[in-house]
Amino acid sequence: QVHLVESGGGLVQAGDSLRLACTFSGGFFGSYTMAWFRQAPGKEREIVAAHSWDRSTYYTDSVRGRFAISRDNTKNTVYLQMNNVRSEDTAVYYCAADPRRSVIAPIQLDGSEYDYWGQGTQVTVSS
Repeated sequence: QVHLVESGGGLVQAGDSLRLACTFSGGFFGSYTMAWFRQAPGKEREIVAAHSWDRSTYYTDSVRGRFAISRDNTKNTVYLQMNNVRSEDTAVYYCAADPRRSVIAPIQLDGSEYDYWGQGTQVTVSS
């Protein structure tokens, strides 16, 4: 059974940097597409960034150029480096894993396509 554990959230000020980490266990990490989603109070869950099994990446427009997703397959960990954070980045951040290894669509933007989720880590940005 795949298990995901996020860490690294906290309270930061606008303009600061923060790095989230998600540790994966229970499967072959390298074959999974990994993604970060977030959900702010009163808003729908949205994808933030993804890193596929074939090493392609995706960023939602609001974070492109500020956030960077990376993975270390030797440590079974995916990271989200968050730079120049803004108050609108405040949310619970979730790590998710998709096992399908789709060649046609290696990165899914819909959270329903991800089979495994972490418990979430809170990121709060004060302005």
